[in-house]
Amino acid sequence: MLIGICGPICSGKHITAEYLVQHHGFLRLHLPSQIQLARTASDDVKRLLPSVTDEKGTRGLTFPDVDSLLEFVTKRWREHWVLTDIHDEATLELLLRRPFFLLLSIDAPVSLRYKRFTERCVRRQLDPMPLSDFITTNDMQLYGTTTSTPTTPDLDGQSQPSIALGIAHLLPRAHLQILNQYASVSTYYSFLASLDLPSPVRLRPTWDAYFMTIASLASLRSNCMKRRVGCVLVHNSRIISTGYNGTPRNLTNCNEGGCERCNSARQGGVGLATCLCLHAEENALLEAGRERIREGAVLYCDTCPCLTCSVKIAQVGVKEVVYSQGYNMDDASRRVLKEAGVELRQFSPPRSGLVGTGTSYQASFEDLGQDLVLRNGDH
Repeated sequence: MLIGICGPICSGKHITAEYLVQHHGFLRLHLPSQIQLARTASDDVKRLLPSVTDEKGTRGLTFPDVDSLLEFVTKRWREHWVLTDIHDEATLELLLRRPFFLLLSIDAPVSLRYKRFTERCVRRQLDPMPLSDFITTNDMQLYGTTTSTPTTPDLDGQSQPSIALGIAHLLPRAHLQILNQYASVSTYYSFLASLDLPSPVRLRPTWDAYFMTIASLASLRSNCMKRRVGCVLVHNSRIISTGYNGTPRNLTNCNEGGCERCNSARQGGVGLATCLCLHAEENALLEAGRERIREGAVLYCDTCPCLTCSVKIAQVGVKEVVYSQGYNMDDASRRVLKEAGVELRQFSPPRSGLVGTGTSYQASFEDLGQDLVLRNGDH
């Protein structure tokens, strides 16, 4: 497994890498640095260098380019590696092609990152750069720079300035985005432990995660004004049909005014008899047809089926229903499905998207010790 980490200055990339080294046996890999500076003073380089210690595995191995790094890791992909030197899209594209690669992005509020940066400079006996210069350097790293060096002429024959891209366009491609607002290393490490970053499920989803993702994707086709729901019907891990909720074929879409009930903003459960929208489960069952729903079929739905759909699910012989989000009829649906011999279970996928929100970074660093504070402020 190779975990790549990217993020702005002092967001906590290296402290995250050191967590993987110290707690999960990862070894560090390095590519040539591409730090962009607002100024050219040598002290700025010293200020921006991360606090990489001499602990076992921290220094790791350095490669001249991503191709040689990938050649090395591919032969050893069952081992654990971590890389914090991802600076451009070409490098990321090569990494993302590999099934053993996971990308994390780490971020924190700029006020907190400047606070970490200032404390790091003090411990290095350097004067911190002014906040304005820090922000300028941060913008260079995130959004790139424009130089005066001319490049290939454009269609009008005019020379255009060279643009060095930043990493901002790389961050949304991360498999997991972490907001590191934690004031201490120990609390941040506890949070990272809850994510189970080295889990192989993050690299290759289980069947539950796979089919629930497809159900969620199907929900994006929904035109119901009340709620988006997606569904997948499978047998022996093969898809029989998919469905999403909305008005029947040849009727005006719900989001275009086709269902008066959904467009009248009535409360949930009110006026159901006048609703024209088919539910995702109904569409999947209708698409499959009774003859294709073999014994042992499993229905995945991103929302727990309502009572009406549960009755139909029981009728066609589905063996199991797997859902991710609850609904206000869960208890009634559960009773019907249980009596019909249909297993109902909730699937909770690994945390993804932006995690770490809602934490406070106002706590004092005083009780942490200089070494821990230094490492939590790593670039």
